[in-house]
Amino acid sequence: MKKAGILNRHLAGALAALGHGDGVLVCDAGMPIPDGPRVVDLAFRAGVPSFAEVVDGLLAELVVEGATAAAEVRTANPAAGALLADRFPGLVLVPHEQLKELSAGARLVVRTGEARPYANVLLRCGVFF
Repeated sequence: MKKAGILNRHLAGALAALGHGDGVLVCDAGMPIPDGPRVVDLAFRAGVPSFAEVVDGLLAELVVEGATAAAEVRTANPAAGALLADRFPGLVLVPHEQLKELSAGARLVVRTGEARPYANVLLRCGVFF
């Protein structure tokens, strides 16, 4: 058994299968899940695990070359907006409806237990070399 890093076997396996340019949608409990991508649902109960915990855990495991979030996060969920701006300096903001459309192209969806609105981000994988 792994003693460090991501222990969830479904998430660890899904991350290992990602390649350059693949999309990963990290979403709150209310985001509509698109048909098609692999889904790893981490939600245990409202707020557990938090959006911040999942984003930080993924950043410890992935190389991210770009991130896109809903512009509404800035006003509707300032805490998530600040977290995203801090973690992703080149964050692209689009209308929420466009984020939902873009998420259909994700290869992986990671659902958190976050119960605050607009705590969603679409990550584009990079390479470590």
